[in-house]
Amino acid sequence: MAHYDLHTSQLRDYVGILKAGDTVSLSGTVYTSRDAAHKKIMAALADGDALPYDLQDSVVYYAGPTPAKPGQVIGSCGPTTSGRMDPFSPTMIEHGQVCMIGKGVRSKEVHDAMKKYGCVYMIAIGGAGAVIAASVKEMEVVAYEELGCESVKRLTVENFPAIVSMDASGGSLYETGMAEFRTAD
Repeated sequence: MAHYDLHTSQLRDYVGILKAGDTVSLSGTVYTSRDAAHKKIMAALADGDALPYDLQDSVVYYAGPTPAKPGQVIGSCGPTTSGRMDPFSPTMIEHGQVCMIGKGVRSKEVHDAMKKYGCVYMIAIGGAGAVIAASVKEMEVVAYEELGCESVKRLTVENFPAIVSMDASGGSLYETGMAEFRTAD
């Protein structure tokens, strides 16, 4: 397992290099989106309407940050359960999304799309929302403001800590971890 300090603009070049278990300090642009926003993005795709951000080589963080307190860029910013986005993720990956960040297991359909189109899934540590918020240097609501904390936000992050959980080659910490657990004495 390796550690990488990467800018989000480098992820397309690293999608075939990153392996399940690698750690990443990510800097650059990340978009927050949860299931309510994903539904709106899918409707926009289906209708040919403008999207809140370009999906090509995009990084999405499944989070609904809390409001910032005075002097903060953003409030607590922990990951939400990624499986809720599974119905939408294969289409978004097909349209160029290169990285998803959240927590929890993903479906076979999502992993198949990751392998077919080149995408990685990283996990952020649940319960560490305040720590993750410290890596957010700028935040702007870019779409669906009516969704409140679930609106789409563009984050500029520095040294956002993540672990590659599922890679584009078929590797999965969930599968290898369970296999190791089953064989443990």
